[in-house]
Amino acid sequence: MTQTLFRNGTILTFTKNSVPLRGQDILIVGDRIAAIGANLDVSDDAIIIDATAMYIMPGLVNSHIHTWQTGLRGLATDWTGTNYFRAMHAGLANFFSPDDILIANQLGAINQINNGVTTMVDWHHNNPTPEHSDAAIDGLEDAGIRAVFLHGSAKPDPKPGQAHFSEVPMSRSEVARLRSGRLADDDGLITMGLAILGPQMSKEHIFLQDLRLAKEHDLVVSLHHSAAQMLAPHGYQSAADAGLIDARLNIVHGNELTDADLSVLIDHGANFTVTAEIEMQICYGDLLCGRLLARGVPFSIGTDIESAYAPDMLACTRFTLQAQRHVTSMHMKAETGERPHPIPITVKEAMGWATEHGARAMRLDQRIGSLEVGKQADIIAIRANDLNLSGGFDPMNMILGFANPGNVDTVMVAGRVHKSGGNMVRTDIPALQEQLTQSGLRIFEEFRKKSATAEFA
Repeated sequence: MTQTLFRNGTILTFTKNSVPLRGQDILIVGDRIAAIGANLDVSDDAIIIDATAMYIMPGLVNSHIHTWQTGLRGLATDWTGTNYFRAMHAGLANFFSPDDILIANQLGAINQINNGVTTMVDWHHNNPTPEHSDAAIDGLEDAGIRAVFLHGSAKPDPKPGQAHFSEVPMSRSEVARLRSGRLADDDGLITMGLAILGPQMSKEHIFLQDLRLAKEHDLVVSLHHSAAQMLAPHGYQSAADAGLIDARLNIVHGNELTDADLSVLIDHGANFTVTAEIEMQICYGDLLCGRLLARGVPFSIGTDIESAYAPDMLACTRFTLQAQRHVTSMHMKAETGERPHPIPITVKEAMGWATEHGARAMRLDQRIGSLEVGKQADIIAIRANDLNLSGGFDPMNMILGFANPGNVDTVMVAGRVHKSGGNMVRTDIPALQEQLTQSGLRIFEEFRKKSATAEFA
């Protein structure tokens, strides 16, 4: 088996109560971490990566991203929720061919690797045909990233004689096709889950039917909760009563969850994902993370829509931390009359949102999320001697407070190096970029000419 050694780095394992291990090595054999320590012995043919003046840490986990929108970057940065739901879901999404999905997911996932993300949760809700789903998975596989493919459902305006999407359950046959076929292996690099409408966007019987389907196939299941008004206002309690809420359920956003519904979800083991930037733009309410922190409930974070913001998990983590620090501190000041001391949320806590908690939410924590012997070798190395990082005191503070994707020197997914010396190792990226550009231009042009919702873009 191939041996790769990161030599003489500062290793951040992200294990409980861990401290930076300075001047240490990490040995990879095949796709696994084989040893961590000083002056490790390796075979003569081992690949040696000089990690002197580098921070070595687990790869980042982007717990919520709509990768299919990669070709529409920058389109939604000034959009409201009305723009997004009318122009994107009822409009632009309908002009994507499977080839458009393929190039968006392919280059979107490659960019995630470039940014230091080794695992992404691809919330794929533009799959009107099986060919669209297959193309999305093809793109992820070609990129070489670890991904959870959350199979969703498209949300176009209904045509005459069609039911509204809120009354259409997840396709049982399509879920069975994927689950018994290319996504049958829960130990594979690409694993499967469901992205369902949930009680905000579907009738209660549809919500319960989708949850039963997920349980039948033993799949993680994720839903958006982005408004107070719900089509199924008693949906969470009904699901809990039916034994359908447990650790497999992931709630994205959740800003306007009632206290009662939040308690039901927490009490039954559901997990939560915050996407701070888009939630603040689209007026979803105060971030849910404050209420979760108050209850001692961990959560994961994600970048959300590629059409609005750079899917940069380092920036996402920093932004989420500072946004919630502000809200928490102001609440504490209002109660006590004093600015809080010490800081109410630490950098180490925030880094956990982008690593271990993302892994746990998708049932991957036995494989990734920390650097431990026996775990998969999903590892990134960040240059500590770059101009913007040199002279740093604390490694964790430097990574969250100062680093950007340009500082990411090496990215390894399951023992395979995809970025080395600050450059992606594949050579076809310029050609893929041109394909992505042409795809996005064609989609937007057709949308402007043919869509009844074009006025919202």
